[in-house]
Amino acid sequence: MPIDPTISEWLNLIARWIHVFAGIMWVGTTYYFTWLDARLTEEEKAAAAGGDSAQVWMVHSGGFYVVEKRKTVDLVSRKLHWFRWEAATTWLSGAILLVIVYYLGGGALVDPDQNISVGLATLICVGLLIFGWVVYDLMMISPLGRNEKIFAVIAFVLVVVVSFGLTRVLSGRAAYIHVGALFGTIMAANVWMRILPAQKRMIAAINAGKEPDQALSAQAKLRSKQNTFMAVPVVFLMISHHFPTTYGDRYNWVVLSAMVLAGWIAAKFIRRA
Repeated sequence: MPIDPTISEWLNLIARWIHVFAGIMWVGTTYYFTWLDARLTEEEKAAAAGGDSAQVWMVHSGGFYVVEKRKTVDLVSRKLHWFRWEAATTWLSGAILLVIVYYLGGGALVDPDQNISVGLATLICVGLLIFGWVVYDLMMISPLGRNEKIFAVIAFVLVVVVSFGLTRVLSGRAAYIHVGALFGTIMAANVWMRILPAQKRMIAAINAGKEPDQALSAQAKLRSKQNTFMAVPVVFLMISHHFPTTYGDRYNWVVLSAMVLAGWIAAKFIRRA
C-alpha cells in the first residue's frame, strides 16, 4: 500500500542520512582495524628479533597514541570497547530504505514491461537476503572456507548468477541495490552472528582462567577480512542508482559483475596500503 509522497520523502531522507553516516563509521572502523592489524603484524616480526613488545605509535588531533595487540588480557580490571552498533545501524537503516523505496513504493522495484507482481518480486528479494546469507555461511564453515582462492572464484560465479537472475525479474536499479543489500546483509550477519559470538566465547575462556581458542580468533579475523572485500563493491552499488548508464545498460548484469570484481581487486590493494 503506497504511503503519502511527502511522508515517504521525509522518511527516505532521514533513513538515507542515518544509513550513509552509519556506513561511514562502519567501513571506516573496519578499514582502520585492518590497517592497524597489518602494521602490528609487521611490528611483531621486528619485535620478535629484538625481544620488544609489538606496538604502533600514531599521532592525531594533537596527541600521541600507542596501540599494542595482545592475545590475552586481565579483563577483570579492563573495560573493553566494542565496535558493533555501526554494523547494526547500517543494516537496519538500509532495510528501512528498501521497504520505503522499493517494497511500499513498488514502482521502482519492477519495470512496467516485466511480467511479475510487486508482491512476488518483494518475496524474491527478501528470500535472496536470507538464503544468500545461509549459502555464504555454509560455504564458510565447510572445507571450502579454508581455501580463500577457490572460495573467491565460486563466490564470484554465484554473484554473476544472482546478478543475471535479478536483472530478469527486477528493474536494473533495484537489481543493483539488492545485490548491494545481499553483501550488506552478509557483512552485518558476519559481525553479529559470527565475529561477536566468537569474541564473547574467547572472553569467557579468559575469565575462566583458560586459554582462548585461537581457531575462534582466526575465523573471526577471516570474516572481518571478507567484510573489507565486500565493502568496496557495496559502496559502488549504493551510489549506482545515480548513474543510469550502469544499471540501464542492456548488459547491466555484466557491468554489475565486473564492478564487483573490480571492487574486490581494489580492496586487495587498499588492505596493503
